[in-house]
Amino acid sequence: MGLLSAPDGVDKREYWGFSLFDWANSGYVTTVATVLFAPYLTSVAETDACGYVGTTDHPCNTDLHVLGLGISPGSLAFYVVTVATLASALFLPVVGAIADRMARKKLLMCAFAWVGSLSACCMVFVGGGRWGLGALLLFIGNVCLGSALVVYDSILIDIAPPDQRDAVSSRAWAFGYAGGFILLAINLAVVTAHDALGMSQGTAVRLSLLSAGVWWGLFTIIPFVRLRNRPPVNVEQTGKRGLVRQSFGQLAATLRHIRAYPMTLLFLVAYLFFNDGIQTVISVSSTYGEKQLGFQTQVLIATILMVQFVAFFGAIVFGRVAARYGAHRTITGGLVVWMLIVIAGFLLPAHRIAPFLAMGVAIGIVLGGTQALSRSAFSQLIPKGREAEYFSLYQAGERGTSWLGTLVFGLVHQLTGSYRPAIVALGIFFVIGLVLLTRVDMRRGIREAGNAQPSVV
Repeated sequence: MGLLSAPDGVDKREYWGFSLFDWANSGYVTTVATVLFAPYLTSVAETDACGYVGTTDHPCNTDLHVLGLGISPGSLAFYVVTVATLASALFLPVVGAIADRMARKKLLMCAFAWVGSLSACCMVFVGGGRWGLGALLLFIGNVCLGSALVVYDSILIDIAPPDQRDAVSSRAWAFGYAGGFILLAINLAVVTAHDALGMSQGTAVRLSLLSAGVWWGLFTIIPFVRLRNRPPVNVEQTGKRGLVRQSFGQLAATLRHIRAYPMTLLFLVAYLFFNDGIQTVISVSSTYGEKQLGFQTQVLIATILMVQFVAFFGAIVFGRVAARYGAHRTITGGLVVWMLIVIAGFLLPAHRIAPFLAMGVAIGIVLGGTQALSRSAFSQLIPKGREAEYFSLYQAGERGTSWLGTLVFGLVHQLTGSYRPAIVALGIFFVIGLVLLTRVDMRRGIREAGNAQPSVV
């Protein structure tokens, strides 16, 4: 079996379609959501508020004014992510309920992806004092990413049998890191050589944001062509009510009856906490490196490239470890490493690149594995016919839609004026998530959901 080939029992055509959707959206996740847009939006907001871009020696301490509220320019991007995810908490479950009732599930997934890619393309126009436009586009992009991933994650159950889900999920995540690595490498070259290319660094960044939107939109065509539609399992109808109205009813029923699946609920709550920590570390890393540690954009992009490269192998290795020890134990070990990472982040010295790179390697090792295995483990705990709806709740804490972590990070920064206490404050999310995860009995949860028991959990 090849490193990234389709596992036994999985249709090759659908495997490649599924995996390449991760390749497609990772262009947005890495270039826009992780590396470039938060620092760029912060710089645009600081220039509008203070007349200059803040530095570690000369910070911008003048607030922006949004709806009568004073907002620190350094916290703006994190508050936008917070608002986007709060909106997603209401919107995504409806998306999931609709997807479970649709016979053309892949069309819904791709439609959200294409709207999100268009918002990323429009980020090329964010400049001057147009930080408001940037905030709006970031909001749209994050909501569309979460909506597309709700449907995407549910398709894992359609194409992979229980014993192969860890492998398919881990390999698809590895494809995502490979795609993100390639696009980010191209953008690193553009941003680094902006003078030689006859453009300012700001222009180079905006063109990189445009490239992420184009990448996401074009490569989404492949899963649209290769994935198959399947008839919904939830075929019950209620009179002549519309699909959206029916979906709200299905959501209400799920929230009423989720107590019948206590292990599923416990895993979901644990994931909400520890993934908030993961997503916040990812989303704030470039801002922390630039504003707190004093690194240039080129250094940040190079570091994220290294993380992507390491994470590609980390996802594969975690999948193989899970095949022997089970996803539950493997995720638990990964969370211990995440707690050590945020402590190390607090202690990192400014302007010292070697420790920063070492932390990047550690992040890369556990990043893909913990996320990929969480997806496959949760898929085992979902009752038949409610896959997309349950994954919509799961997506509330998924990549790019973290809300409590970014809120805590933004508030701690605003209260202290430093990103160091903000980064170490994220450790509480890993502690809570780990404690809750150790209480999850996977085999009991799989049995209660009425699913087949895999050989190793």
